[in-house]
Order: sequence, then structure tokens, then C-alpha cells
Amino acid sequence: MTTEKVVVTAPNGLHARPVGEIVKIAKSFADSAVTISSGEKTVKATSMLSILSLGLKKGTEVEVCAEGGDEAGAVKALVNFIQSVTE
Repeated sequence: MTTEKVVVTAPNGLHARPVGEIVKIAKSFADSAVTISSGEKTVKATSMLSILSLGLKKGTEVEVCAEGGDEAGAVKALVNFIQSVTE
């Protein structure tokens, strides 16, 4: 299992457009189960509605976790994407 924490820096938080991209990235790593956690809640990174339910605003710390054959790549790709969101 690979995990990494990242802080949401996007001024508008993670809304529908970037969350859609997160889901696309997570689904591209089919050999791993990928989750995103905020506070006490953990959701599948392949579910747009579940991620939106986390209400990820600017300054929120999230943990990206993956388990499977390509877990390190999945976590790295998602953390890099979350850090790159500027809208």
C-alpha cells in the first residue's frame, strides 16, 4: 500500500472539472484500488460523486492511497495533479 498526503491549493477547491480529471486518472491505473481520504471519510477515487461529497476546499489536506500492481504510479499521478490544479 502506498499513501501520500497533499494539501488542496486551488483557490476554488476541487470542483466538478478537476474531480472529473481525478476520476479519469484513477481509472487509468486499473491494477490498483485507489482511495481519497479527508478527515474521517474515505471514498473511491473512481467515483466523482463520492469525491465531491468530501467538499475539498482550499487548504484541505487529503490522503491519496492505492493498493495494487501500479500503486506508486497511481498515487504520484494523483498527488501531482491535485498540486497542479489552479482554477
